[in-house]
Amino acid sequence: MLATGRRHTPGLRREEVAVLAGVSASWYTWLEQGRDIKVSDSVLDAISHALRLDDTERVHLYRLAGTNPPQPASRSAAPKETQRLQPVVDGWLPAPAFVIDRYWNVLVANSKARSLLGVPGHGQNYLTAFFTEPSARVRFPDWDNMAARLVGQFRVQGARFPGDARFDMLAQELCRADEAFADLWARHETCNAARTRVRVRVKGQQGARYEHLILWLLENPDLRLMLYTPMPHAQEAGLELVAS
Repeated sequence: MLATGRRHTPGLRREEVAVLAGVSASWYTWLEQGRDIKVSDSVLDAISHALRLDDTERVHLYRLAGTNPPQPASRSAAPKETQRLQPVVDGWLPAPAFVIDRYWNVLVANSKARSLLGVPGHGQNYLTAFFTEPSARVRFPDWDNMAARLVGQFRVQGARFPGDARFDMLAQELCRADEAFADLWARHETCNAARTRVRVRVKGQQGARYEHLILWLLENPDLRLMLYTPMPHAQEAGLELVAS
């Protein structure tokens, strides 16, 4: 146990942090001073635990040390978090909006996303529905382009979490479920576009065109908010549309 004695300032002393992290006080002082020293991930992790840093503070520490921060473990959205997101997507009506987690499972969606885009119910996988539901190929005139883009985005998403085996499991399931996905997956192509255009067939109309924007949520970077904004007719003219 550390003998700390009385103090006027709350928190750990530099020497106490060094002991808890398993490094010398001199070395920790050099780290604080930003000297040119080698810092291993294990030491940074130990310091993070000693200082009781949260995920955001831990990432900041790694970047200050000039190393790439580890990706946080998957964090499921709590029921209260999901409930807070429902008014957000409902407030986007009459345009489609929905939220997915890192594995593309749908958490919340508004009525327009379900009726117009065919977004499946809570907990169901958006990619699985897109590639296995025959209605998707009818709903999206540019389905081939959209499929290639989605697979490329999924590959980029999986690369952010190289130690997460669930991405490989989901990819293999989709390869077995749909030949088009398997062909696209074998190409090893990537796509990291967060803003694209989508064309959707609408009954009784020639079609509707939307701009699709992907936003990451600060409180939980595992979650992505998918927003669709109707495109004015003036912007539609002469555009070569691709879907996302």
